[in-house]
Amino acid sequence: MSVVAAAPSESADPPVVSTTRAGGRRSWRQHLVVAVAALGLAAWVTNGLWRDPAGHVLTKNVGDQAFFEWLLGYGVYLLGHGADPFFTDMMNAPLGVNLAANTSITVFIVLFSPLTVLAGPQVSFAAILTLNLAGSAFAWYLFLRRYLVRHAVAAAAGGFFCGFAPGFISHANGHLNWTAGWVAPLVLWWVLKLPERGRWLRHGIILGLLVAVGFSIAAEGLFFTALASGLFLITRSVQPECRAEARRALPTVLAGLGVTAVVAGALLAYPLFMHFAGPQSFSGTGFNQAHYAEDIGAYFEYPTRSVAGWLGLGSELAPNPTEETSYFGLPLLILVVVSLVTLRRHAAPGRFETLAALYTVGAVFLVLSLGPQLKFFTGTTSIKLPYAALQHLPLFDSALPGRFALVVVGVVGIILALSADRLLSDPAQTVRSHTLWAAGFAVALVPLVPLPLLTTERVPEPPFIADGIWKDYVTDGGTMTTLPFATTDTADGQRWQAYTMARRGAQFRIPDGYFLGPGGPEGTGQIGATQRHTDWLFFRAALYGYVAPLDDHDRAQARADLADWNVQAVFLPERITGSHSPLFRAAVEMTATDLLGEPEHVGGVLLWRIRPGIDPVARDRLER
Repeated sequence: MSVVAAAPSESADPPVVSTTRAGGRRSWRQHLVVAVAALGLAAWVTNGLWRDPAGHVLTKNVGDQAFFEWLLGYGVYLLGHGADPFFTDMMNAPLGVNLAANTSITVFIVLFSPLTVLAGPQVSFAAILTLNLAGSAFAWYLFLRRYLVRHAVAAAAGGFFCGFAPGFISHANGHLNWTAGWVAPLVLWWVLKLPERGRWLRHGIILGLLVAVGFSIAAEGLFFTALASGLFLITRSVQPECRAEARRALPTVLAGLGVTAVVAGALLAYPLFMHFAGPQSFSGTGFNQAHYAEDIGAYFEYPTRSVAGWLGLGSELAPNPTEETSYFGLPLLILVVVSLVTLRRHAAPGRFETLAALYTVGAVFLVLSLGPQLKFFTGTTSIKLPYAALQHLPLFDSALPGRFALVVVGVVGIILALSADRLLSDPAQTVRSHTLWAAGFAVALVPLVPLPLLTTERVPEPPFIADGIWKDYVTDGGTMTTLPFATTDTADGQRWQAYTMARRGAQFRIPDGYFLGPGGPEGTGQIGATQRHTDWLFFRAALYGYVAPLDDHDRAQARADLADWNVQAVFLPERITGSHSPLFRAAVEMTATDLLGEPEHVGGVLLWRIRPGIDPVARDRLER
C-alpha cells in the first residue's frame, strides 16, 4: 500500500511521489517567501474584518459568524468554569446544546482563548479565518514540495490554488471549520509515511493525534480526507505493478493504523459518545442534502468573489454564497484535461499507477458532489446518482454532498503542481511551448484570483450589555433574552452573550440560539430550537413587520413559555439587525409592550422584568 517510489531519476519527470527533501538556506528562504505571500493574500481576502473587527460582519453569513464567535467566547467560559467542551446549557436554556454534534472547533477555542480575552471573539474570529486560509496554502505547498514536485514554484502554484480555490474562499464567509484546509495535507503527509518500516509506532501516534485535532476542528473535512486517502491507496495497490509493493507494506501500514485507532479512539471516546448518544443528539443534519448538492454546471462557471466575478462573469448556481464549492471555470477544466493527457503521455515507470489512483479520486468525488440527483444549470433532472444509495448511511447522512467538490480542489491542485513541475524540469521544452503553457495557466487561474470578502456594519453592543448593567436585573447564571430571540436570522443576542463570556465574571444564559439540535422529522436534526408560540410572535414581528392582535391566551402562553425558559429579563436594543434582511424594530416593540406591559429604559435598551424581585436590591440580597 505504499505510494513512495524510488529516488528521483535524472530525467525531466521525477516520480509522482518522491522522498526528495529540499534542504539548505535556499529552501528556507523559499518557504519563508511562500508563507509571507500566503499570509498577505489571506489578509487581503479578510481585510474587511480587520478594518473594524467589532463593527464589521461578513455580509453573506452573519449567522455562522455569530455562532463561531459564540464558541470562541464559550472557550473562555469553558476554561474559567471547568465546563463541558461538548455540551452546554448556556444556549437553548434549559435544554442545552450538544456541541459535539455541532462544529465545536474545540482546539481553536482553547488555543485562542488568551487572544479572545484580550481582544474579543471578533478579533479571534478574524485571526483564525486569516491563518486558516494562509496555513492551508502553505501546508499544501510543503506537502507538494515534500512528496510530489522538485520546484518550489510548482509547489506554490498547487498550494495557492488549494488554499485559495473558489470553494474555500466561499466557505471563508463564516466557516472556521471548512477554511481549515490545512488539516487534509497534514493528515495525508502522515498517511504516506505509514509504510516506512520500523516507525509504525511513531507514525501511528502522530497520525492519531492529527485525527483527534482534525475531528475537533473539521469533522466533515476529516471524513472526506479519510475517504480520499483510502480510495487512493486501495486503487493504487490493486494495480498489477503495485501489488507486490503493497503486500510488503501491508503489515507495517496495518500496525500504524492500529496505533492510530487506539490513540484517536482514546482521545475521541467522550466526544464521539456525546456526538452519537449524548443529550440533545440527533441523526442526520438539519439541511436538505438534495438542495446542498453541486449543480454540474457550476464546475464550468466562475465564482462571484473573484476577478471573473468582478468582471460580471460570476454565476449563482450554488445553494447560497457560502457553498460555491467548485466554480473552476471552463479554461481551468480545459487546462486540467490537457495536463492529464500530457502527464499520462510522459509517465515514467511507477508514475502511471499513482496518476491513475489520483484521477480515480477526482472522478469519484466529483460524482459524489453532484448529490442524489443530477442538477444541470438550475434544473433538476430525473437521473439518479450514486449518492442516492449513500445518503442514509451513517456519516454520509450528516454530510452535504456539494462539499465533496472540495476534495476535487485538492486533486486539481496536485495536477497543476505536477504539470508545472514537468514544464520547469523538462529541458526539451521550447520557448514556444513554455509560452503556451504559461498563457494557459494565466487564462485559467487569473480569473479565479479572489476578491476580499464582503462585509457590512453591525449593530454595536448596547451599554446594557457592554457595561454589565444587565447584572442588576439577572442573577449570575440566570436566563435573559434579547428581542427578537437569537436565531440564525437574528444573531445579535447570541453574539452579545459571546462577548460577555469572553469578559469572564458573571454570565447569563439565553433561550433559543443558532445551532443544530433534535426536532427534525424522524429523529433528524434541525436548525435551532423548536419555536414556541412566544418566540414566534417576536420573530414574525421582526422579519415581516406583522403585529398580531393579542389576547389573554397569548399573554398566558407567554407567561408559561417564559417560565419554562426561566427567563428573568427581556430587552430590546435601540437597533436590531437581521442576517439576511432588515428587521422591523417598531413591530417588535409594539408586540412586546402589548404582551409584557410598559418597559423600563436602561442602558440604551428597553427592559422588561419577567420574574418579580430581580432588581438591584434583590440581587444584593441574593449575592449576600
